[in-house]
Amino acid sequence: MKVLFFCLSMIFSVAAFAQDGDGDFKVKVKGFADTYHAVRCDEPNDWMSSRTRLRGELSLQKKNTEIFFSANAVYNSLISDYSGFKIRELFVSQTFGGFELRAGRQIITWGVADALRLSDIISPMDYSEFLAQDYDDIRIPENALRLKYSKNSFSAEALAVPVIETFDLPVDGRNPWAISISGNDSIITYNVPDLKIKNMEFGGRVQWFLSGVDFSVSALRTFNKMPVFLLDYNPQNQLLLCNGKYQRMTMAGFDFSVPLSKFVFRGEFAEYFDEAQQPAIGQQIVSKNTANALLGVDIYPGNDWNISLQYAHKYIDHYTNDLNAYRNSGTATVRVSKELFRNTLNINTFAYIDVADGGIYDRTTFDYAVNDMLHIALGFDYFNADKGMFKMYDKNSEVFMKIKVSF
Repeated sequence: MKVLFFCLSMIFSVAAFAQDGDGDFKVKVKGFADTYHAVRCDEPNDWMSSRTRLRGELSLQKKNTEIFFSANAVYNSLISDYSGFKIRELFVSQTFGGFELRAGRQIITWGVADALRLSDIISPMDYSEFLAQDYDDIRIPENALRLKYSKNSFSAEALAVPVIETFDLPVDGRNPWAISISGNDSIITYNVPDLKIKNMEFGGRVQWFLSGVDFSVSALRTFNKMPVFLLDYNPQNQLLLCNGKYQRMTMAGFDFSVPLSKFVFRGEFAEYFDEAQQPAIGQQIVSKNTANALLGVDIYPGNDWNISLQYAHKYIDHYTNDLNAYRNSGTATVRVSKELFRNTLNINTFAYIDVADGGIYDRTTFDYAVNDMLHIALGFDYFNADKGMFKMYDKNSEVFMKIKVSF
């Protein structure tokens, strides 16, 4: 709390100083406080989450230079390791001509998919509560250097990430969202890439914004940031030894977006070269080229309705039977939202459907805006799966409440 008080004092002190300083110097301060609590629907009806957070954002601008800082102060009553003060983003941005140079800790998003990852694989994900968080909160910032050029209907960017971040996967048994592999008791370790120049992540993206269509091409030299586990079963203590591996891969991507009347059609394609594949127990990790394609449509029928449909397909080239994956697999999403009572109540449901294994995860939320600053939300997370990506969370259906105050 002392650290939090110090940071807030600094923010408001700078803001007060700027009011009496150079007129070219601009300060923007905003943030929010929220509290989120969830209870499991099945026995033993225990707490799935109980956390309170204060987010602060500070932007300092003088002519063509900006410093942006955001941080979270979190109290987690279930798992103390998740409590504390943590910097989220901290970067310096300089514009000159049509160029923008940004250096520091930042969130990077590519592609047009909604809550699915094809070319959008730079910023990894925080799975400490799997997908049962706001999707924007799940993204983990990267320490990166980005150079972007924009002119009229064209933009191009290049980036370099000297130290990559990886998925945050919970292994603490006190966390109801802790991962389990093959339903066994396991010991999970990771081998994160060393801090070396050869392990730098780098790539670029070019975008066009034309009349009637937006599209982009991208390329990235990176790692699989979701680890692939080398599995070995020890019969003496009946433990599954899981050693998480991160291996080099290359992504080449293309996406487009076309508005047409009350529809927006979206598409995305990403080819992964030498993507590490999850092997069966006792097998070695192998790399394969994989093709990943998505088609989606957003529908705006009027009267404050919004409907979004997506389907993403993955194909593994030169498939072999020693892989713990399908040659063809697919994920579909459905989003339906409706605004009521003069746009003060938003009803939203968003579902992931594991097409290959038949599992489903759906989050339905009723979000009521008391005023511009105060939101109260109630909702339900539903899991149903006999196998596949949602199997380990099959007993994690929950009801939740969230209160958020913005400033």
